[in-house]
Formats: sequence, structure tokens, C-alpha cells
Amino acid sequence: MDLPQKRKRISYELTNSQTSSREAAPSSSTNGQAGGFVEGSILRITMRNFLTYDHSEVFPGPKLNMIVGANGTGKSSIVCAICLGLAGKTAVLGRGDKVGLYVKRGCSKGSVEIELYRASGNLIITREIQVENNQSTWMLNKKHTSQKAVEEAVKELHIQVGNLCQFLPQEKVGEFAKMSKIELLEATEKSVGPPEMYEFHCELKTFRSKERDLENVCKEKANFLEKARQRNERNKLDVERYYMKKRHLDRIQMLEKKKPWVEYETARKELEGVKKEREEMKKKLKSLKEAQEPLLRKIRSVESQLQPIEQQMKELVSIHHKPDSQESILYFLYYIKIIQDLSLKQTEEADRQKRIGHTQLMIKDLQKELQNMGSMEDVTPQIEAVNAELRKIQEEKAKLEGEMSDLRRDKDEKSSKEIGLQNRQRSLDDMMKVKEDKLRTRFRDTYTALKWLRDNRDRFEGNVYEPMMLVINVRDSRHAKYIESHIPLNDLRAFVFQRQEDMEKFMTEVRDTQRLRVNTVIAPEESCSRRPPSRPLETLKPYGFFSYLRELFDAPEEVMSYLCYQYKVNDVPVGTEKTKSMIEMVIRELQMRMIYTAEEKYTVKKSNYSSNVVSSNSALRPSQFLTMTVDADERRQLEEQLRVQSIDQRMAAIREQQAKLDRRDNELRANKKKLSELKGKKRQLEQKISTKQDRYLPLKANCVQLCCDFLSLHTSFISFSQCKVYLALQSAGLSAEKTKLETDCRDSSAELKRAEVVYTKLDQVKNNLLTTCKTLMRRASEICNMTPGETAVPEELHQAFSQLPDTLDEIDAMLNEEKTRAECFTGLSDVVEEYNRREREIQNMEKELDDKTNALTTYRQNIAEAKERWLNPLKQLVDQINERFSDFFRSMQCAGEVDLHSENEEEYDKYGIRIRVKFRSSTQLHELTPHHQSGGERSVSTMLYLMSLQELNRCPFRVVDEINQGMDPVNERRVFDIVVRTACGVNTSQYFFITPKLLQNLKYAEQMTILCVHNGPYMLPPHKWSEKAFIRRAKRRQIP
Repeated sequence: MDLPQKRKRISYELTNSQTSSREAAPSSSTNGQAGGFVEGSILRITMRNFLTYDHSEVFPGPKLNMIVGANGTGKSSIVCAICLGLAGKTAVLGRGDKVGLYVKRGCSKGSVEIELYRASGNLIITREIQVENNQSTWMLNKKHTSQKAVEEAVKELHIQVGNLCQFLPQEKVGEFAKMSKIELLEATEKSVGPPEMYEFHCELKTFRSKERDLENVCKEKANFLEKARQRNERNKLDVERYYMKKRHLDRIQMLEKKKPWVEYETARKELEGVKKEREEMKKKLKSLKEAQEPLLRKIRSVESQLQPIEQQMKELVSIHHKPDSQESILYFLYYIKIIQDLSLKQTEEADRQKRIGHTQLMIKDLQKELQNMGSMEDVTPQIEAVNAELRKIQEEKAKLEGEMSDLRRDKDEKSSKEIGLQNRQRSLDDMMKVKEDKLRTRFRDTYTALKWLRDNRDRFEGNVYEPMMLVINVRDSRHAKYIESHIPLNDLRAFVFQRQEDMEKFMTEVRDTQRLRVNTVIAPEESCSRRPPSRPLETLKPYGFFSYLRELFDAPEEVMSYLCYQYKVNDVPVGTEKTKSMIEMVIRELQMRMIYTAEEKYTVKKSNYSSNVVSSNSALRPSQFLTMTVDADERRQLEEQLRVQSIDQRMAAIREQQAKLDRRDNELRANKKKLSELKGKKRQLEQKISTKQDRYLPLKANCVQLCCDFLSLHTSFISFSQCKVYLALQSAGLSAEKTKLETDCRDSSAELKRAEVVYTKLDQVKNNLLTTCKTLMRRASEICNMTPGETAVPEELHQAFSQLPDTLDEIDAMLNEEKTRAECFTGLSDVVEEYNRREREIQNMEKELDDKTNALTTYRQNIAEAKERWLNPLKQLVDQINERFSDFFRSMQCAGEVDLHSENEEEYDKYGIRIRVKFRSSTQLHELTPHHQSGGERSVSTMLYLMSLQELNRCPFRVVDEINQGMDPVNERRVFDIVVRTACGVNTSQYFFITPKLLQNLKYAEQMTILCVHNGPYMLPPHKWSEKAFIRRAKRRQIP
């Protein structure tokens, strides 16, 4: 052993029930920085009744502290004291889970006291452990405190006893290699990275998680929004039909509003006509009265002339006749009166005959006009029949319109669906073409035989399948590597036949005739495709297996049967990383011949001679042929769906029916209009003829009466004697003139009376029409919601009324038509309500989507900023670690790399540190795993990685317990040299290296502190130990 003589090296021995002392040991008041201690370094460890110690004190040095002692002396007890004394968890140590178990057996309590260097004053942490209640009492600088306060104080000094990069107990040495890349990165960040690096990483993971959630929310909302839009688009035609119905209902409402106005306007016009007739009749009355006035004056003049003559006649009669001749005079006077009556009757008869002739002429003309219209039956049934047929046509048109809307919607859906099907078919064709291109590139003969088979498939009786790589459909492309690793390439390019004779016929053609090198296989006669596995999958799931090979892909019946028969795909399980982590247990307990883990294939064989189980593993190759999957069933279904007949023919047929109905509708409306006009005109003519006939009958009755009166007067006239005629001639002449005048006056009076009667009737009609107009006005105002007293139609109604018919018949016809149309639209209110509700949802969803998109943009900006703050320093840190790690391995004639690994740059929770090493020049770099490297190789890699962190470490000390176990002597010596050289450097922190053994002739450094543990029943008692005697014996051994 080399012992440099430059300065005395200080060594200490730790014994049971004894406190070790040293001259230069720093106390709680010593300036630690002057002695090379960094902030948080351990100055002193005191243990009482702790594990193997009754009472012991340890004074470590500022650099490398090598604790040496035989197994069971208490080296790891010091490690446990450091962990538990600094508020570490018992799980970190991997020993007992209760803190009371660390008290020496037989004692009720124990304690650990650790003094840490701190520039502002050393920190003394005391932990007293009670066995009875498994509780601890804490003190900081001899003052009672809580465990949380101790944890905060330790954290301020950057001490992380739970970090394997800083604190690696004996029981956790193997755990380091089992750490995942992600865990190793987090431990490295906490150990050597700036304080904010791990915070930035956590912040990035949080941001990324929220970003992923927002992306999912945005995607879900976008999908929901698109589906809502599609649903509304499908319901759009129904909504249009609803609004079409609403337009019909609005038109009906408007027609019902206009109808009273048209009735009012009709009554008002009739009132105006009656008023006009009344005024004319009033003028006529006035003219008749004016025309009658001269006749009255003439009558008065004749009477004034006749009165003296009659007086003279009376006097003559009284003078010249006897009293008994008075009867003759009276008879004469009666005769004169008869003459006058006859004259009046003749005048009335002439006037009556004149009026009868005029009335007969008018009736004859009207009857002639009615006869010219033709002998027509009542057109009302025809009009009703036309209306019924029109309603039927409207119903058929509405039904056809509904069918057309459904067809349009189906066509739109089919068009979009057909586009999707065509795109999917093209995608499948493209994937199939890619697979065929790979087949043509790698196996040209097989591709040539495939083309021949497709052209001559009808020559075979049984099923013939194309090369397996074309018909096998892997359900998940990530699993294709298992299938390709399991099935040989020769079988992947082989044709599969159902019948032996078909295979021989095929081989004769392609191999013998065309000289092509192809492979063929024949399926078993009895199908094996559904053969069950040897053990249920549920029994394998605890080992990490998730499926058998058969469940990872689809293939035709015969192909699957061949693979199950030949390669047992139904009995080969596929596992995960969990399977790999417990592979030894899996091989030992399951005893399966072949298994797959996430990245490796394991083959297990049992020796026929020794019954030993031998396993071999190989890495899985990336898939070359089966990553692109083409589902034959899906492709066949797509072709069948695309062959469905188009609906254009049905739409064309409906359009033709609609055109026929429109033509028939126009014909019926023209016929209805013609019938309505004919019906109105005929009714008017019949009313006029009836009126004239009513006037003609009284005239005929008057004719009979006049004839009777005339006969009576004529008889009287014959019987009348002609006495005294001469005397009365003059009087008769005047009387006749007076009678004529009175007759004319009576005619005039009769006409005046008739005019007065007509005037009275017109006045009564006017009053009735005026009342009717007021009633209609009030009703129209109420229907139109007009204010009382308002007579003018509102402007908005006036504009709407201008587009509607102006006659009652046309309004009634349009009302019937609109009602018929409106009745054809049923069951649409719910659709519109749902459409409007979904429109509101779409608007709200668009707003929410915009908000979420803006929030996502903000998160992405925050991620970009946090990523820049975190990733660049991390890459620099990893590069520094890699540089030191590579140098250490290079100095050992090996190779090692450390890099920052991430499958996806944006998945920050998947970032990790990957350690790759190789210990032989003939191999490649392999990732450090619990299974690929040996135990010694893993220990070397772990130790060198920790040493790579030493100069970068911001933690005050590092503890490594018995990591050299399992190393071969060469690697152990090399690692020891690296540890001494690195841990004793200028800018390094405190280092604890615990080992039960040391190789001879190792190189040491002056900055090292060697702590020898002498403890146990077979060790040299403390009072017999002499350090000087030990050194003298060591020197004598060096002398030759």
C-alpha cells in the first residue's frame, strides 16, 4: 500500500461503546469553510443505542470519506443514521419500515445527532427515537422542534436523502439501474441542476397537461360543433318547410285581415252607389215637382172657367126646367162624369201598354242574352269538384315535396358519405399498392406469380390466398414487429392453398413453366384457427402479458389455421415492460417455450440431459411489411356500399310528377275562374229577369181591372139619354180639358209618388249600408289591432294587402288554397324548436371554443417561454454529464454515453436521461437496464454516473454504500481511482464511500479521510488498539 510521506494522513477507528476522537476534528464552533467544508456538509455524527452502536461519534472529512469495515460491523448503520437523522424516510433505506426497529435491541430509545456546517452557524439536528410508540422527538440546536421544521432546514441546505443520485444505500444500489429514464432525469435535476430547473420542469409538465386537456376539450367541442352543424344542416329542409308553412299561415292571417276590409270596401262602394242613386232620385223628385206645377196652374185656370158655366147651367136649369126634370139634369151630370172617367181610363191604358211593351222588350232581351249563354246546368257542383281536386293536388304536391326534401337530404348525406367512402377506398388501395410495391421490390418472382394468380383465379377449385404479408391485417401497427419476428420471411411471402391439387397446379405453372422462385404452403385439413391456448390469458396478466399473438392480427380462415398449426400463434403470449422487469420469474414459473416482451423475444429450452432451463433473448427488429394494414372485409363492404343505385332517378320521377301536377293545377284554376265568372253572370241575368217579371205581373193585373171599368162605363154610356146635351157641351168641353189636365197631373203625381217611394227605399238602404259599413269597419279594425277611431289601414298592412287579391271570391279561393297547403305541413314544430336550440348551442359552443382556443394559445406561449428557460440549461447540463461520463468510461477502455431522450419533444413528462454503455469492443452501446448488463457492470455504470455528477453537484454531500460489490478487480480498481481523483478535486463536495473490502496497492489522496469501523464481539477491544503499531506493521510489510 502506498503511504505518501508529505503529510500525515488521519485515520479513525469506530468502536462500540467508544467515542472516537481526533486532534483536528472540527467542532460545532470550528470554521468549516476553512477546512474545505461546503454549506450543508456533515461535521459530526453521534449515535446512541442505534442499531449496532451503544455510543459512537463520527467526524468525517470535507472530501472523500472512505468507511471501511468487515461485514456486520456497522458501516451501513452510519448510512442509516445520516438518513434518519436528516428526516429521511425508512423506505429510502430499504430495511425496516418502522423507525423503532433502528434502536439497538434491548433498548427503549435511541438517538442520532448530526452537526451540519453552515456559514451563519453550524446546525445541530437531534432525533430521539422511542421504541414503544414508534415516535421521534426532534431538536434543532438543542431546542425542541417539529419534523416539518427539520425538513425545511434540510431542504434549505439542498440535502435530498431521498434522491438516489445523492444518497444511495446498500439496499438501493440495484434500484438505481431500475430507475426509468424519467425518474433518473428528475433525480438528476434535483441533485445537480439549478433550483429552478426542476420547478420549470414541473411547470412545463403542468402546462403540457393543461394544454393536452385544452386540446382534448377543443377537439371535443370542435367535433360536437361539427356534428351539431351537420345535424342542423340535415334539419334545414324541415325548418324551411316549417317556415314555408308559417308563410302560408301568415298569408292566411293576412287574408283573414284583408277580407273584412274588402267586405267593408264592397259595402262602402255599394253605399256610394246608393248615395248616388239617392241624389239622382232626389233631383228627379225635384224635377217632377217642378214639372207638375204648370198642370196645377192650368187645372186651377179651367176650374175658374168652368165654375161660371156650371153656375150658369144651374141657373138655366132652375129657370127653364121644372123641378121634376131634376133627375134628367143629374143623369146628364153623371154622364159627363162617365165621359171623363172613360177618358182617364183610356189615358191610363195607353200608359200601361207602353210600360208593358217596354218591360216585355227588356225581358225578351235578357232572356235572349241568357239563352245565348247556352243551356247550362248549375256550375256550383263543378266548382266544388274543382276545389276538391285542387286540394287533392296540393296534398299530393306537398307529399311529393316532402319526399323530394327527404331525397335531397339523403342525397346530401350520401354524397358526403360517398366521398368519405371513396376517400377510404383510395386510402386502402394506396396502402395495398404500397404493400404490393414492397413485395415487387423485394420479391419480384412472387409479385409476378401474384399477377398471374389474379388473372387465372378461376382455374382453381378451392380457396387460394395471396402472399401472407398481403392478407394479414395487424390490428395495431405497433404490434407488427411481433408478427414479423415470429413468422419467417419465407412464409410471409408464401401463397396459401386449401387443396393439394390446386397447389400442385399452381407450382407446375409458375415454377416449372415460368421458372419463378415462389413459396407455397397448404392449410391443415382440420382447422386450427380457433384452437385454445394452453393456459387462459387471465392467468398471465399478473406477469404483464396482455394478449396472445393470434389476437393481434386478422387473417383468412385457412391462413390463420396454418399459422396456429405451424407457429402456435394461439399459444405465444405478448408482454410489456413489466414482463421484462420480472423475466426470470416468468421463465421459472411459467415454463413457456417462447414469449415476447415490449422489445425482446425470449426462447426457453430445457436440456434433455441435465433438465436445466436455458433461455436466450434477441431484440425485435422494426416491422417492414405489416405496418400498413388493409382490412379485406372493410374493402369489400366499401365496394358494396359504393355500388348502391343512385337516387337521381327517383328525384327525376318526382320532378316529372310535380310538373304534371302543376299543369293540372293551372288547368283547374283556369276552369274554376271561368266557372266562377259564368256562375256570376248567369246569376245576375236571372236576378234581372226575375225583377222585370215581378214588375210585369202587376201591369197585367191592372189591364184586367181597366177592361172591366171600361165595359161598365161603356154600358152606362149607352143607357144614358141624350137629353140636355147641348147645354152641357161647353161644360163638357171644359170638364174634359180639366179631366185631361187632372189625368196628366195624376200621372205626374203617381210618378212622383213612385219616385218618393224609391227615394225612401234608397234612403233606408243607405242607412242600412252605413250601419253595415260601420260594423265592418269596427270588425276590420279589431282584427288588425287598430286603435279606436283609426280608419286608415296601417302602412305595413297596406303594403301586405297590395300583394293579395282584391275580390271576395279570389280571397276565399286563396284562403282555401293556403289552408290546404298549410295542412300538408305537420309535425314540424319540434324540429324547429330543436333547430333553434341547437343554433343557440352552436353559438355558445363557438364562443366557448374561441375562449378555449385563446386559452390554448396562451398556454402554448407559456410553454414556449418555460421550455426555453428549462430545456437549454438542461441540455447543457446533460452535455456536461455526458462529457465526464464518457471520459470516465474511456479511461476504463470502455464506452459510455448519457443523452437527453424524448420520443416526443412536446411531451415533457416523457423526457428522460438515457445511459448507454458497452464493456466490450465487439458489442454495441446498450441502454443500462436491470437485465441486459451484469451486476458488476451495472455497479460500474452507476458509480461512474454518480461521479459524473460530483463536480456539478450542488448538494453538500453524497453517500454510496458498498457499490463495488460484484465488480471484477480490474473495474473495481479503475472505479476506485476515478472516485479518488474526482471526489478529492478542488470544487467537489463531501463524499461517503462505504466498502467492506479494498484491493491491495490502491492509490490514495491526501484529501481522503479513512474511517475504519471496529465493532462486534470478535473485534480487537478498544483499549488494545494502537494506531502507531498498526502503521509500523504496515511499513514492515513494504520492506522486501
